[in-house]
Amino acid sequence: MLLNRSERSFPRVIIIGGGFGGVEVARSLKDKEVEVLLIDRNNFHTFQPLMYQVATGTLAADAISFPIRKMFKSQQNFRFRMADVTEIDHVQKIVKTSVGDYDYDYLVIATGATSNFFGNKQVEKYALPMKSIHEALHIRSYVLQNLEEAVLRKNYHDRERFLNFVVVGGGPTGVELSGAIAEIQLHMLKKDYPELSKNEMKVYLVEGTGKILAALSEKSSQDAERYLRDLGVNILLNTQVTGYDGDTITFSNGESIPTKTVIWGAGVMGQFPAGIHPEIIQRGNRIQTDGQCRVGGMENVYAIGDVAAMITEDTPRGLPGVAPAAQQQGAYVAKHILKNMNNQEATDFKYFDKGAMATIGRNKAVVDMGRFHMKGFLAWLTWMFVHLVSIFGFRNKLVTFVNWTIKFFTKNSGIRLIINKYKRPDIEKETEIEYHS
Repeated sequence: MLLNRSERSFPRVIIIGGGFGGVEVARSLKDKEVEVLLIDRNNFHTFQPLMYQVATGTLAADAISFPIRKMFKSQQNFRFRMADVTEIDHVQKIVKTSVGDYDYDYLVIATGATSNFFGNKQVEKYALPMKSIHEALHIRSYVLQNLEEAVLRKNYHDRERFLNFVVVGGGPTGVELSGAIAEIQLHMLKKDYPELSKNEMKVYLVEGTGKILAALSEKSSQDAERYLRDLGVNILLNTQVTGYDGDTITFSNGESIPTKTVIWGAGVMGQFPAGIHPEIIQRGNRIQTDGQCRVGGMENVYAIGDVAAMITEDTPRGLPGVAPAAQQQGAYVAKHILKNMNNQEATDFKYFDKGAMATIGRNKAVVDMGRFHMKGFLAWLTWMFVHLVSIFGFRNKLVTFVNWTIKFFTKNSGIRLIINKYKRPDIEKETEIEYHS
């Protein structure tokens, strides 16, 4: 039972969102004289950097998910509610949810981001985003469904759109996802689908700027591009998507690709409940904060992670949308709340950049740590180690390690199951096809 403000012994800190930032706030407040209430629409935390491996069948969904209640089972001052937050009333200091209203003394908005289609409703309708476990499982099912459909087609012309896979966005998500799909083509297609030729399956990576992995060093970008091309990925640079009708994706240069599968990783936008002043919403639908993660005009309200835009002289475009930034902000906000409770002054948040990395298939990765750059097998081992130790739960670490080991020796992606068929919106007309008997 959760007590009202007048009945509580300690101030209540409500955290909206169980991602990296929200979890870090809660963990950092363990054994402190506060009551922590975390609210999320799901009862689990997702390790998002490995979501693409769920989408391509390397890992099961539960390998990168961990129950929130289990995560905090030894934290006496922690409570959890699974609910959708509908509105924030910062005047009354109340969070309104689908299961009731909760008052707070401090509020942390860590609701993360969703896919940004930049206003293109047609692309939004038919393309596949990948910002949640559910969406990753949709991709896994739909990729396999289209391979099954391709088997039924008699000639290449009818099969083509089922065997063209287009990934939009040349950031880490797009690079890792296109590389993983290319490995399905190289190592799995002929084994599982002997009726198909691996030369018929094509993987495209579409990027609107002149380079992939723009946030990494020039050397990492060039190495990643070379690795992808070696895997057979067709990279289209300086190419903007103008439309996708469910059958054909079109580009600003007038070219097009017939395809049933477009996976969207080209951009993100913040998501948050009602009650935020519209004048503080910045580019990418993010909530502007000051240098101490505080939301302007809302007393004792903080925003962190992908939903926040910390606009300062040092960070004029905000912080990068990566897990370390959210975690560092989470730890900082917990300390800021404790200092505020004790009427102590706090210094501004300082982000420590630990580097960036991306993997491009088996044995290939790029790593930037300051001026130090790694590539190839050593970078791949580094990438695996960093991600393995970062996953919550011993079981999840073990399952992930075992799956990676099996895949390394067998070149086989094991979870090729269509548990629930993905049903995308109907298109206006289907192409006339001729089936195998």
